[in-house]
Amino acid sequence: MNKQQRFTRTSFYLKMTVSALLRRRSRMLVALLAIAIGATILSGLITIYYDIPRQMGREFRSYGANLIFIPQGTEQTIPLDRVDEAIQYFPAESITGIAPYRYLMIKINEQPFMAAGTDLTEAQKTSPYWFVQGRWPEAPGEALIGQEVAARIRLSLGSDFTITGSGGVLDGRDFRVAGIVQTGGTEEAFVFMSLEDFEAMTGEGGTADVVECSISASRETLETIASRINAEVPGVGVQLVRRLTESEGAVLTKLQALVYLVTVIIVLLIMICVATTMMAVVTERRKEIGLRKALGAPNGSLVMEFLGEGAFLGGFGGLLGALLGFLFAQGVGLNVFNRAITFEPLLIPVTVMASIIITGIACIIPVRSATDVDPAVVLRGE
Repeated sequence: MNKQQRFTRTSFYLKMTVSALLRRRSRMLVALLAIAIGATILSGLITIYYDIPRQMGREFRSYGANLIFIPQGTEQTIPLDRVDEAIQYFPAESITGIAPYRYLMIKINEQPFMAAGTDLTEAQKTSPYWFVQGRWPEAPGEALIGQEVAARIRLSLGSDFTITGSGGVLDGRDFRVAGIVQTGGTEEAFVFMSLEDFEAMTGEGGTADVVECSISASRETLETIASRINAEVPGVGVQLVRRLTESEGAVLTKLQALVYLVTVIIVLLIMICVATTMMAVVTERRKEIGLRKALGAPNGSLVMEFLGEGAFLGGFGGLLGALLGFLFAQGVGLNVFNRAITFEPLLIPVTVMASIIITGIACIIPVRSATDVDPAVVLRGE
């Protein structure tokens, strides 16, 4: 068979398939709508399924750090250059914030408090749940004090205070209150300042007592990276904040299980609707099928015709579903997570192919029914 003959045969097959669909517009429209609606939900769920970890990860990052660096072995502090080395193990796009902390007991008006030096910009990223009355420190000599500190020594926004300590090392360090922090936790008893001010006050720099990390990644990924850092970066121990990582993992597992369940139900409903429609079409066309078989039409041509109709419905319905599915996923993302969903172009061919395969499987029983038609019985009107 040459190219022209193949083209003619393909063209005739397509015309025959489209004509058969158009002659039964009402039935086929029902099947098409079922496939399109099912593909819409499937496409939307798949989009959400792959976007859930990213979206949920961002939401959980608002609850604080999910991983910390601590000194390992006999080390009392962590060199910041080792921290930089450890950070390289994380994908850059997964890092929300990395905040090193130094701690020291101090006195204000002869009352003891804990001072914490940190990278204030990164601390805002790792602890977005902190409520700050006023603002975060921006200039040297500014501090962020806890609500408990402010209440005990009667400090307010803009107040000046002096930090002192034993041995004369910290005598006479003046600060101004830039903000008062409320967290409902131990942070309310701390005085926070920049690392630069802390190092100038203590005369020591380049190290951290602990490093809080906020990383957008699954628990399994964090555990793998933590094991590598513990084994390969000397002096740095990595621990996961179990409360956050386990809660995040549990929520994601339940949401993904829900997506699986709904997907299975949608696939079954599509198959039932398509199979019912195609079975009705076969019943209507029994005389036509019987006549064609009596004239010598092979079962293969009947199978190809019905599968072609199903593939056309699946392809067109899948294409509509892929486009509408993104709108569905976008609505869920904006209303549930208050963030836009990322469009994945690869999802269009995947949805179309999945719809064609599902429709093809649903057509198996009707197609077998068509090939079992006995021409003699049908043409006798039985």
